Amino acid sequence: MKKIVFYTNQFFGQIGGEDKAYTEPQFHSGPIGNANAFSDKLEDAEIIATIICGDNYYVENMDKVKAFIKDKLTNTEFDFFIAGPAFNAGRFGIACADVCSFIKNEYNVEAITGLYEENPAVEMYKKNIYILRVGKSAAAIRKAVPLMAGFANKLLKGEELGSPSDEQYFAKGKRINIFREKNGAERAVDMLLKRLSNEPYETELEISVYEKVEPAKPLTDLRTAKIALCTSGGIVPFGNPDHIPAATAKIYKMYDISDKEMLKEGEFESVHAGYDPVYANKDPNRVAPLDILRMLNAEGIIGEIYPYLTTTTGNSTSVADATRMGKEIAEKFVEDGVDGVILTST
Repeated sequence: MKKIVFYTNQFFGQIGGEDKAYTEPQFHSGPIGNANAFSDKLEDAEIIATIICGDNYYVENMDKVKAFIKDKLTNTEFDFFIAGPAFNAGRFGIACADVCSFIKNEYNVEAITGLYEENPAVEMYKKNIYILRVGKSAAAIRKAVPLMAGFANKLLKGEELGSPSDEQYFAKGKRINIFREKNGAERAVDMLLKRLSNEPYETELEISVYEKVEPAKPLTDLRTAKIALCTSGGIVPFGNPDHIPAATAKIYKMYDISDKEMLKEGEFESVHAGYDPVYANKDPNRVAPLDILRMLNAEGIIGEIYPYLTTTTGNSTSVADATRMGKEIAEKFVEDGVDGVILTST
């Protein structure tokens, strides 16, 4: 009987929701929470332990969590590792993929997880581990669990794997030789003819497709324009009162800056986990340059400064969440008569 260790978060581990996202890592014997959904689908294998950790705690304390796991697994023999699935949950996705990568590198044990294609962890970790393609939300768990369990069974038995499309995992960027009856030129012509005839065909070279965004028209006169200051650099009031995540943020906040000439050290700080915040904390204007905007306003170069700083962390934020937040912010700006936006990154 093969032995499997399972990882999940505070929600699927039945501890709580977002209010428990800072739950420190726990180690339990046997399957807990959604690990139970895998138990009867694994062949000649059993889940001997479940690790549970809050999403926020993991992404903000990665080294501590991995040290905890290493300590708990010191005298534990296991053959396989499963995490998730995390669907399109950004923080949970990064935790699942990161812990799988750690397990594979540290113990030379195969580790898998399941993520939606827009989860930022896919691009970050797909070259290191097997990431199965699953649905966008937990509503897809009924399909995700059999897919992941079936793939785990194949790996545990040492069976030959099919292509990424056959097995439904994200391609790891490795090239292998495959022999076909027809050469590449003939296959390309066949695909072209099928496309021209509106017949179904499967491409051999997937190309990423991104939505095209039409740029806004330029402002005609900055001297009469109301300008808003936005940042994805994680600049927030000191202490981060609204708990904006350090990565994979799903929220943004607007903070009143109407009475401030600049953002001062000790009053504002960076909570962004994607860069060294030392210089940003020393002078938050380096990321969100309110001081420069005030100077331009005083010189008559721009007409008015919107009284709120709009901020979030763009670190590993999913395309879907970024699109949603962008639309919400834009609607608010239009409502408040904003003419232009200074959007700073890191």
